[in-house]
Amino acid sequence: MFSRSFQLAKQWDLFDSNPVKDIPRLKFNNARERYLSAEEAERLRLACECSSNPQLKNIVGLLLLTGARKSELLNAEWRHIDLEKRSWKIPLAKNGRGRHVPLSQAAMDIINQLTKFDGCPYLLPNPLTLKPYSDIKKAWEKARKLADLEDVHLHDLRHSAASFMVGAGIDLYTVGKIIGHLSIASTERYSHLASDTLMAAAEAGASKLEVNWSN
Repeated sequence: MFSRSFQLAKQWDLFDSNPVKDIPRLKFNNARERYLSAEEAERLRLACECSSNPQLKNIVGLLLLTGARKSELLNAEWRHIDLEKRSWKIPLAKNGRGRHVPLSQAAMDIINQLTKFDGCPYLLPNPLTLKPYSDIKKAWEKARKLADLEDVHLHDLRHSAASFMVGAGIDLYTVGKIIGHLSIASTERYSHLASDTLMAAAEAGASKLEVNWSN
């Protein structure tokens, strides 16, 4: 905070140097590792169905199925959805680059039943204003409480989407491309999940062999 303050002061010609520039910054790991299980995802779906927000179930479902960021989905427009190619074009992502998100059949099932409002370009608008939701915090908090998942944050749906793909045997590079990581280093947090998948494959192969080599 001090360093940033002095940087701004220098830019504004209020101070001529940054006296804390060379002081090493403490490193800390603020990465959460909370992934939904399939059973928890089903509980969340049922809770979202009970919400007074008519779009919550669709929003939460698509976040979990695409790994997109909340802001990307809330501002998505129909013109960016290619129903034939089952692709969603995100024109400008957080990393400053656009990307194409492949849409699974489950995601397509949600999109195909969405209501299209006349004169409204948005995929998931507030039906009352026909504008994107600025936030869904209250509806989300009620749903996660009803599902007994109060430790789950909305952003954890993105991590859960990645964990389900890794658990299905998809490599980290591909998962990173889908959810919009600029480098493989950002996707490395899921490497232990990939190890679990490889171990499951090794165990499956050993059980198929049906030979007890320890005798």
